[in-house]
Amino acid sequence: MSDAKPARKPNRYAAIIERIFFSHYTSGTLEFQFAREEIVSVAAGLDVALPKNLGDLIYSFRYRYELPPAILATADEGLEWIIEGCGQALYRFRQAKLNRILPNEHLITVKVPDSTPEIIAAYALSDEQALLAKVRYNRLIDIFLGITAYSLQNHLRTNLKSVGQLEIDEIYVGLDRHGRQFVVPVQAKGGSDKHGVVQTHQDIAYCKAKFPDLVCRAVSAQFMSDDRIAMFELTLQDGEVKVVEEKHYRLVPAGEIRSEDLQGYNLRAD
Repeated sequence: MSDAKPARKPNRYAAIIERIFFSHYTSGTLEFQFAREEIVSVAAGLDVALPKNLGDLIYSFRYRYELPPAILATADEGLEWIIEGCGQALYRFRQAKLNRILPNEHLITVKVPDSTPEIIAAYALSDEQALLAKVRYNRLIDIFLGITAYSLQNHLRTNLKSVGQLEIDEIYVGLDRHGRQFVVPVQAKGGSDKHGVVQTHQDIAYCKAKFPDLVCRAVSAQFMSDDRIAMFELTLQDGEVKVVEEKHYRLVPAGEIRSEDLQGYNLRAD
């Protein structure tokens, strides 16, 4: 009797997305569209359980997991496959420039007095919720961007004709001392989630469509090691997402901010 263990069945999400991809892809293809309904038909053809939330399959490969190796191998050098929304229940596989937005471990960390209510910290249900709460209660958008900002709505789910369904983790509106007004879409990334280039495209597109008179300043926040929070301001340049500025903060009791810390901050002030 063989001691070999039976091969594990491939992850159903990976099996479905791989089948959809290769039903459209031919060598040299740079982009193609597919419909959400294909997830249903492909799952049936593979005889695998259909995801309860069809959108979760797309979300997972945008922000949590790498695409299957067979798909990755087809990308041209320096490019990667991304999945964009391109209309109601429509998606587009497209090759885009390889772009990983990761915190720079060599940046200094600024200590900020922690104003997070303890009861909020105790009952936050996920890393993302905890991060959004810390950003909100400690006014990190104001500190990072140098404006006065107010949370308008969180977990906004809406539709944009050119994109389809989208979700923005939180939207702020704000103003500066000159009277300029801003709209700030915020991504919050906790755990193993990755910064989403696709989400930044969608956030900026939505804000320009819905708030045309406001300056859009897209922000992404991410938990780091040692209780640090990385904040990025992002923009689009030549169709690609670029980092305008990056800062790291650590929320601490006020008594842990020492005189030498303050003196260092004074020297670095603009």
